[in-house]
Amino acid sequence: MTTHTHDRTQSSGPDPAGLDLTDPQTFLDHDPHDMWRWFREQSPVHWQQVSGSPMPGFWAISKYADVVGIYRDNKQFTSERGNVLTTLLQGEDSASRKMLAVTDGQRHREIRNLMLKSFSPRVLEPVVAGVHRRTRELVGQALERGRLDFVTDVADHIPINTIGDLMDVPAADRERLVEWNTQTLSRHSSEDSALDELMARNEILLYFSELAAERRKNPGEDVISVLATATVGGKPLSEDEIVFNCYSLILGGDESSRMSSIGGLIAFSEHPEEWRKLKDGSVGADSATEEVMRWTTPAMHFGRRALVDVPLRDEVIKAGDVVTLWNSSANFDEDVFSDPYVFDIARNPNKHVAFGHGPHFCLGAFLGRVHVNAMVEALRTMVSEIRLDGPPQRLYSNFVHGYSGLPVTLTAEGAPAPGAQG
Repeated sequence: MTTHTHDRTQSSGPDPAGLDLTDPQTFLDHDPHDMWRWFREQSPVHWQQVSGSPMPGFWAISKYADVVGIYRDNKQFTSERGNVLTTLLQGEDSASRKMLAVTDGQRHREIRNLMLKSFSPRVLEPVVAGVHRRTRELVGQALERGRLDFVTDVADHIPINTIGDLMDVPAADRERLVEWNTQTLSRHSSEDSALDELMARNEILLYFSELAAERRKNPGEDVISVLATATVGGKPLSEDEIVFNCYSLILGGDESSRMSSIGGLIAFSEHPEEWRKLKDGSVGADSATEEVMRWTTPAMHFGRRALVDVPLRDEVIKAGDVVTLWNSSANFDEDVFSDPYVFDIARNPNKHVAFGHGPHFCLGAFLGRVHVNAMVEALRTMVSEIRLDGPPQRLYSNFVHGYSGLPVTLTAEGAPAPGAQG
């Protein structure tokens, strides 16, 4: 794992023309900062050919201003044909006009307003306390153990339980959902097949279909009950709308904050001066949380399809073209972030796009921040030293930037530091 604080003015990145952004291996083989800086400088509106796909290719947008501009523009660009590269290249998304993320226009507004009620800070107030409590408990258990895998022993257990509480998912089923989630959005390695992804997705949909049927008969206070019993314009939501939106919540609510918490721990272990600033209180947890979100950017991209011809810089995006918006490049754009390759927990302003932007801005952004904030707070108050005991295991994905394993030793505040032999 490299640290990205050194000067990059001399570096020459890979030629964008030779990179395949559809291949998860690309993101493991190349330093992302070198790669994206090269795109921003040489080919900010880049046409990527795709072999072996019904689609001729797609646009990769890497400058912050362009990414934010397209996120805002739901008149000339649509999410309804898919919002991630894999589904866009297949030509469609089976959840189109059923799931919030891939619905536009009036229906998007109606369903979003319905779901926003369950995600308002006021409604989530008791949930926030639970997140902080659970995080402290897990970090406490980790400290008793000393050596552990931060992914499977700590991070995997926090967001799924929060979103599980919000949806009233039985505790016994939650571990299975985490496993399905990981398979759906990314793979542990290139040996996992696309069929595994599809099967995992179907398992999640089937699971929520059964749960929604139950809630329709016996509704509670949870989000699934809200969806299962709601009416829009006098009509209940369709079975597909209920199930796909549950699926979307469990995916979005779990994966990104997990990956940010893991990436944040790595960042603090690699940047001791920032760790000290957090520990001595010279920078607060809220500011540190925003920088962890920017630095880790778990959702590397989102996608759209152009509805009309749109000129952008020296190119014309044609109606029907697939456009990918690379958050992992935008969040390190030198035109917006000074010293973007420096992990700076006091960074201000910090207008990152880790949660997207515009009409499809992540519904669970408040909750995502709460999760990362709780982890930052728990580390700040309970942990004196973080030591990585081996290389982090990166996920095999062109969508989620994250980890499936991270061996660490955590030392409790006030405990003697472990010897070099561990």
